Amino acid sequence: MSLNRNEKAAVIEDVAAQAAKSQTLAIAEYRGLTVEALNKLRVDARSKGVYLHVLKNTLARRAVTGTPFEVAAESMVGPLIYGFSEDAVAAAKVIADFSKGNDKLVIKGGAYAGKVLNADGVKALAAIPSKEVLLSQLAGLLKSPVQRTAAVLAALAEKKGGGAEAAAPAEAAA
Repeated sequence: MSLNRNEKAAVIEDVAAQAAKSQTLAIAEYRGLTVEALNKLRVDARSKGVYLHVLKNTLARRAVTGTPFEVAAESMVGPLIYGFSEDAVAAAKVIADFSKGNDKLVIKGGAYAGKVLNADGVKALAAIPSKEVLLSQLAGLLKSPVQRTAAVLAALAEKKGGGAEAAAPAEAAA
């Protein structure tokens, strides 16, 4: 189905808007995938906030012109599906996870922070934990010294005067 000039302009505008607010672009070749598999990939992408779209490569190149994703224009050859995400790892993670279970989806490359990524770069980006996981790990790291200090202080208090048992009679006398 070919698009007229106005429809092409609308597609370019839509993709350019997505590219403007995204941090990551992941590109994969979908040759040989069934419609059922593509729909499953789209549902997974939508649930993780990834804009996933099959585009004509010329339209995709025009849409990313002037954005940090312009560096990936040389990778835009063949039947490709494009994934844009505001989260730095979401698009790469969705495509990499799906390609593990389906050998017909082949990662071709992408772009992050104005740098072009090859297939290994996209996989490496996908291996980074999500923002929520990183924040919980950071919270655990910050909590650990406080817990250790509290344990040491409790052990010292117990050694000096019996800890809580020594405090209880003093309160009863008051």
